[in-house]
Amino acid sequence: MSSKPLTGRKVFAILFAAFAVIIGVNVFMAFSAIRTFPGLEVGNSYVASQTFDADRAAQDALGWDVSAIIEANELVLTILDDLGAPAGIAELQAILGRATNIRDDMNPEFTYENGVYRAPVDVAPGNWNLRLVATAEDGTKFQRRIVLYVGG
Repeated sequence: MSSKPLTGRKVFAILFAAFAVIIGVNVFMAFSAIRTFPGLEVGNSYVASQTFDADRAAQDALGWDVSAIIEANELVLTILDDLGAPAGIAELQAILGRATNIRDDMNPEFTYENGVYRAPVDVAPGNWNLRLVATAEDGTKFQRRIVLYVGG
């Protein structure tokens, strides 16, 4: 059995191929991550941080208790005040989506009945996030992220 000697050109080719594969995989993974998840919670984190503590204190002062479930293709959202009665809400916005990408994001169209907000949704099994922004009647913003699990 004859073997050819290991030359500088072969070593270079092996190293070049190895680094090309590593760099190629890294570029692919970075592109996939950026394409599927924007990574933005707020447009400018410095500006948002300037009022964070005051906003949190105002939200906590409302004393709201929020819960959400998905049952039979319906998102059921309950927001109670500190006395256990349905909270007075002037405006309600929500985005229901996956934690890892924005492809499945949807804006539920809520209807209010008997102290509960309901919205039809078509969701696949797995983990979902409800990103909720409610405005109290006095203008106080209430923000919450609620993790939901849909069984399969």
